[in-house]
Amino acid sequence: MILNDKKLIHIAMLSAVVLLVFASFVCAGVGGGVEGKEKVDIVPLIKWTLIFLAGLGTVFGLGIAMAAKRFAVEIDPRVEKVVDVLAHAHCGACGYAGCEQYAEAVVKNPDVSPNLCIPAGAKGAEAVALITGKKAEIMEPQFARIMCQGGWSKSVKRFTYEGVQDCRAAILAGGGDKACRYGCLGYGTCSRVCPFGAMTMTDNHLPFVDITKCTGCRKCEQACPTKVIEVLPATKQILVTCHSKDKGGDTRKNCEIGCIACGICVKVCPFDAPSVQNNLSKIDINKCKVCGLCTTKCPTKAITDFIPQRPKALIMDNCIGCQICTKVCPVDAPAGEQKKKHEINRAHCIGCGICTAKCPVQAINGTFNAQEVFAAAAAKKAKKPEAA
Repeated sequence: MILNDKKLIHIAMLSAVVLLVFASFVCAGVGGGVEGKEKVDIVPLIKWTLIFLAGLGTVFGLGIAMAAKRFAVEIDPRVEKVVDVLAHAHCGACGYAGCEQYAEAVVKNPDVSPNLCIPAGAKGAEAVALITGKKAEIMEPQFARIMCQGGWSKSVKRFTYEGVQDCRAAILAGGGDKACRYGCLGYGTCSRVCPFGAMTMTDNHLPFVDITKCTGCRKCEQACPTKVIEVLPATKQILVTCHSKDKGGDTRKNCEIGCIACGICVKVCPFDAPSVQNNLSKIDINKCKVCGLCTTKCPTKAITDFIPQRPKALIMDNCIGCQICTKVCPVDAPAGEQKKKHEINRAHCIGCGICTAKCPVQAINGTFNAQEVFAAAAAKKAKKPEAA
């Protein structure tokens, strides 16, 4: 910190006081060498001793103060202002060791973005941008996703673990007690390290993420020994929630809801988003249009649709009856005669949005739109009180 004249005076005075206190304990010793007399006047001795020590304390205090000023490291006052508006979670999501390190970097380095403190949210980014004179770009919210559905009732265990109820301790016991070495162990380490109370454990010993509280700080991701937690963008709502790379038969023996690499998702996806590698299906989140079709076709339900309820398609009056929707719909929901308004069988419609995207006159409405979900999530995060 920068030392001013007041601080130097305070240091000098403090040093003098310390030496004076010390003097009060040694005064008796100083007078011990006086020859034995009936009356000994020690007042002058104490007086000059105190004067000497006060002067000595002042000299030492000034010396310390001058040395402190000479070797003081100056800190840009903006750094402290930035630290004050950060979340103080020290989570490392920004890529730095702590909030102070990020604050120093964002002030001194013009290439460091002001919106890297994810827990501070949009308001924090705007405050940092204002302090540093930078522009805060809108970042898509990110949430922790649990890439395992194999709770204790749905998976097989190799042995009974009776040690410390912590995933990091359980993994030391032969790689954990689960038959699937890629799955969630279920001892709640992630829920305990979450600084925002966004993660709780279900009755089936699986973590549940409350996205209204999750800030994407990655502490749970770092703490998980089996790496079944991934922090992903909010719009990526269709995911293969399984990490097992065992062969399909072995996966089925170990877990009821594991990916068996059957490849059905690859065949039904109209956007070529899924691919099977190393006995595991993986969805390319950059190709995925969040239609949810693969979710409905997966035989083991290893693909999770994080959209709780999908809206149904609705054909409006400007429909020209081109029948393109009937050709592209994977579930045969649209029907109608050519050049006449079509209808949607809402019992069949899965709200994938493929017909909406393909309609040449934009006559289909009501289906899911990933950008709308992102905009709603961003607005919700902006209104939410920031964590201290």
